[in-house]
Amino acid sequence: MRADRSYAYGAAAGLIADLLLGDPRRGHPVAAFGRAAAAVEDRLWRDHRGRGALHTLICAGGATGCAALAARAVRRHSAASVALTAAATWSVVGGTSLGREARAIGGALAAGDIESARERLPHLCGRDPQALDGPGIARAVVESVAENTSDAVVGALVWGALAGVPGLVGFRAANTLDAMVGHRSPRHLRYGWASARLDDLAGWPGARLTALLAVAAGGRPQEAVRAWRADAAKHPSPNAGPVEAAFAGALGVRLGGTLAYGGRVEHRPVLNGDAGRAVETADIERAVRLSRRVGVLALGVTAAARLGAGAVARRVPGRQRTGRSRGRRTV
Repeated sequence: MRADRSYAYGAAAGLIADLLLGDPRRGHPVAAFGRAAAAVEDRLWRDHRGRGALHTLICAGGATGCAALAARAVRRHSAASVALTAAATWSVVGGTSLGREARAIGGALAAGDIESARERLPHLCGRDPQALDGPGIARAVVESVAENTSDAVVGALVWGALAGVPGLVGFRAANTLDAMVGHRSPRHLRYGWASARLDDLAGWPGARLTALLAVAAGGRPQEAVRAWRADAAKHPSPNAGPVEAAFAGALGVRLGGTLAYGGRVEHRPVLNGDAGRAVETADIERAVRLSRRVGVLALGVTAAARLGAGAVARRVPGRQRTGRSRGRRTV
């Protein structure tokens, strides 16, 4: 079986495993990576960009290198290659767990149990839940579903199509490091700079594909395109901006505005403010369904791209066999 087909079959199997089972319940590789990265930080930390860059290189580079060695070890064995790709995909995507957490918060809000919703919100995003009322929590959930559709699903599939298992693992490593040290806290303002920049670079293609697929799958393509073009650049994140703006237009809601992170207040521009309405609890379920459709479409697009690139590569004259041909020796 060719490498491109092995990847396509493995990625599909891994995404199906996530849809059916969610994240692995025990021994999650991403959790293990996080513990290892925290141990490296304990030894390396200084309030210095160079130390942070070394931390990023050791953690992200080490994870990607190990994945490359594993992929190389099984590349001649089709079944093993499919299995490795499936396991890696299942480990790094998190669409089902994202949807479960969002729905749990939405259920608490629908039942009028705002304290339970506040307790669960930190499982999904880093907002200060005590500063939010019911509509504020609902907006935070929809924004988190939108952003994490790119970070937890589409971005990984894009890099998997580009670089196979090392791409899957490397993208998740970069994204995890950004979540751990890439935020603007006093401890990580300099130390986390390299991880934040790496995540911005790695997330760029997946964010654009996520926004494009939200336009295609959201049912309001004109509104989604308008919000994306008008408001994406206003967001402080170069990757969250297109995704959240496209989701806002596709869902017909307003996102952005004032929010609180770890004791600091940010006043972000409103996305789709001219055409959208305030987020309601019912919009959480709509956002989760849109996220699911985007994830499935992303698998189809990235697998087709990988297969198409492989077919083109096999037709390039320089890749044809030289020196020997089937059935006879050349002299």
